[in-house]
Amino acid sequence: MKKLAVLVLLLSLTGCFKPIAYLQNKPNYPVEVFYDTQRPGRPFDPLQDLEVKGEVPLVSRQSRNHRMLSRGNDMQQKELMLARLTIQAKNLGADALVSVRYTYYTSMTDNGYTMTGIAVKYKKEIDTAAK
Repeated sequence: MKKLAVLVLLLSLTGCFKPIAYLQNKPNYPVEVFYDTQRPGRPFDPLQDLEVKGEVPLVSRQSRNHRMLSRGNDMQQKELMLARLTIQAKNLGADALVSVRYTYYTSMTDNGYTMTGIAVKYKKEIDTAAK
């Protein structure tokens, strides 16, 4: 009887807790994004190679006592780079950004980064049923 009461109590509490951050929270970019290992499911024509690059200073948590503790940019910085790249693609009239690659380097004072991709326009699909 005591075990049953504990079980009922635990089951009633499980609905009280909700996750703070959802793992499926995907940013909404102005064009579709396909990383280097992905391809869109439809044919396309390349428009232009695009690139965003720059450097940001290391933050205090990345090094201590002249030792590197972590490298690269955080997710917020990466999403900002990708947003800039997708806006460039949209301004060219692209439908998608393919072959997106992110590379970085770290020096004693900075994180350098480059994000590249190819702006593409989807080919018009021919409706064979209409013929």
